[in-house]
Amino acid sequence: METPKSAEVAHIGRSVFIKGELSGSEDLYVDGQVEGKIELKDNSLTVGPNGQLRANVNAKNVSVHGKLEGNVRASERIELTKSAVLIGDIFAQRIAIEDGAYFKGKVDIQREAPHSTPQPAAKSEPAGVSGNGPEQVKSTVTPPAATASSGAGPALGGGKTPVTELKKF
Repeated sequence: METPKSAEVAHIGRSVFIKGELSGSEDLYVDGQVEGKIELKDNSLTVGPNGQLRANVNAKNVSVHGKLEGNVRASERIELTKSAVLIGDIFAQRIAIEDGAYFKGKVDIQREAPHSTPQPAAKSEPAGVSGNGPEQVKSTVTPPAATASSGAGPALGGGKTPVTELKKF
């Protein structure tokens, strides 16, 4: 993402300092300083190479070339270029981080808004492979009285714990 190419782009120049809340219905290019909050729900924010933001951001797309300190929520995509410094959490459907960018925070990849058609079932992964969060394992324990105690196994009478179902959330 470079400087937005749309006809309606607001620019905040290098010498401008804004403290407070910014909101708008056009793309925004910030090369100055902003402290506070930026709300551009249906538009893009580009932080220029001289831009320094201490703000929580909510926009459609966010591209960072300068410094941004705060949480960033994008309904579509966040891009951190090689000159970017971002300290804060990211919430977006897609992210791109170039080699050389500095990022400190957590990433939360959002799913697309639900459609009217049902989503396909989650693909099954081998046990021990984690990609989407915690796994829940349901098991059946055979009571000690139902098995012959062979002296092997757990100290509770040799009962075994077979895994009968693996669910991934």
